[in-house]
Amino acid sequence: MSNETSAPRTSAGLFIIASPSGGGKTSLVNALLSSDSRLALSVSHTTRPPRAGEVDGQHYHFTDSETFDCMVEEGAFLEHATVFRHSYGTHAEALQSQLDQGLDVILEIDWQGAAQVRLVFPASRSIFILPPSLEVLRERLSRRGQDSEEVIQHRMREAQAEISHWEEFDYLVVNEEFQDALRDLRAIIRACRLGREVQCRQHSALLAELLGNG
Repeated sequence: MSNETSAPRTSAGLFIIASPSGGGKTSLVNALLSSDSRLALSVSHTTRPPRAGEVDGQHYHFTDSETFDCMVEEGAFLEHATVFRHSYGTHAEALQSQLDQGLDVILEIDWQGAAQVRLVFPASRSIFILPPSLEVLRERLSRRGQDSEEVIQHRMREAQAEISHWEEFDYLVVNEEFQDALRDLRAIIRACRLGREVQCRQHSALLAELLGNG
């Protein structure tokens, strides 16, 4: 377990985590969240139906297409995109509320959403998770046992299209061994929290005292 839960809550901001389907980002994000109370997940809205075990409001805010389209027209979303024929979006006010609480917020979104977020939050840090090989990626997609060969081939093509945007991200993490990838993600988040601007906010009183300005 991380010992960062006792640290002062000074937000480092937004962390965008993306990967192709089968890259393992959801499992990694869940592990991050379970060990660090300073991290929060921005729960997206989606038009896709819930999968087995998914809870509305916890995994996604499940909504119908008409409601989602109305929210788009109202400008409710910070970003939104269509993936595998379903729409996904990040509610702007809900995200801002989390940031206002001093939390570091994870956006688990695709490259399209990441590009939109950067326009509004240029200081956000983005991480792309890669599979160790196409063979492993295919095994992970096939392991679900829910899709036909045709669907798997389509998802493989979509995954390679997603991977082609890797250069748009600040960090790359290869998810070959889960614990190694998790350590890499924790190291990135910790390094961002130690950045000058974050530390300046956190230790403003100390800096003023040390410089004789207190």
